[in-house]
Amino acid sequence: MQRIHVVAAVIRNAAGEILIAERPRNKHQGGLWEFPGGKVEPGEPASLALARELDEELGIVPVRARPLIAIAHDYPDKHVLLDVWLVTAFTGVAHGREGQPVRWVAAAELPDFAFPAANHPIVSAVRLPERLLITLDQPDVLAWLRPRLHKGARMVMLRAPALSTAAYLALAKQVLPLCQEYHADLLLHGDPARLQEVDAAGVHLPARVLMGLQERSLPSGKWLSGSVHNAAELRQAGQLGLDFVTLSPVQATASHPGQAGMGWPAFAALVATATLPVYALGGLGDADQEPAWAAGAQGVAGIRGLFL
Repeated sequence: MQRIHVVAAVIRNAAGEILIAERPRNKHQGGLWEFPGGKVEPGEPASLALARELDEELGIVPVRARPLIAIAHDYPDKHVLLDVWLVTAFTGVAHGREGQPVRWVAAAELPDFAFPAANHPIVSAVRLPERLLITLDQPDVLAWLRPRLHKGARMVMLRAPALSTAAYLALAKQVLPLCQEYHADLLLHGDPARLQEVDAAGVHLPARVLMGLQERSLPSGKWLSGSVHNAAELRQAGQLGLDFVTLSPVQATASHPGQAGMGWPAFAALVATATLPVYALGGLGDADQEPAWAAGAQGVAGIRGLFL
């Protein structure tokens, strides 16, 4: 069955709200909500298809846009490639030119709407930040973390492998209110059972834990992410329905001396097979945001190089 190339837009206004549209009842997946867009014509660049579809459907012209995520999804009756772009500036007033209902909603409210299955990774990508900050056994995590939260960190993974479980949970209980003060999500690292002790926003699974899981089992509304390093681990993350992953190492890192990075071409090739958002990790910093996006990533994750 031929795969249908579809371009879609996540349109964000100045208030940070996202535009969604309701699909006509008489169309495929009718009655569900979606991100506006449509089919790419043969030989048509995706950026031109995006501009054409947004004009036809909403009466707007994108001024600033970049690729956000590309997802291949197989429905029983059709195969689609969703080529999703983030639009952060446009001209015109968005309205349903074809009579379709449209709504501006807060990104946090998107999970409350019914979307086609292929859109679920897009909903995650919209809600995730562009940079994921990771801790790693800093002498004073709170002092290290506060200025980075002040500079805009909105998701923090608390990684402290040198600590015992009891010490780790005690630290997490100190870090959580600091993250809440800055409206940042805290991800615990390791066993999902740790969420029973600390009401964090979610948990990040090491690759060994990820590969040992048989199913996703997590309280509703919690992030579940994982560390992956190869195609098999990336495939397992998708099959379990994780919300996102970190893929590493892109470059050599101080935390893994002697281990060579895969480089951007190999990273991009793996991301092209993913069915969920992927953060680039390994020897990266704030300056690597653009190359990460060009390779299909959600953004960059890191310890030392972010929010400097």
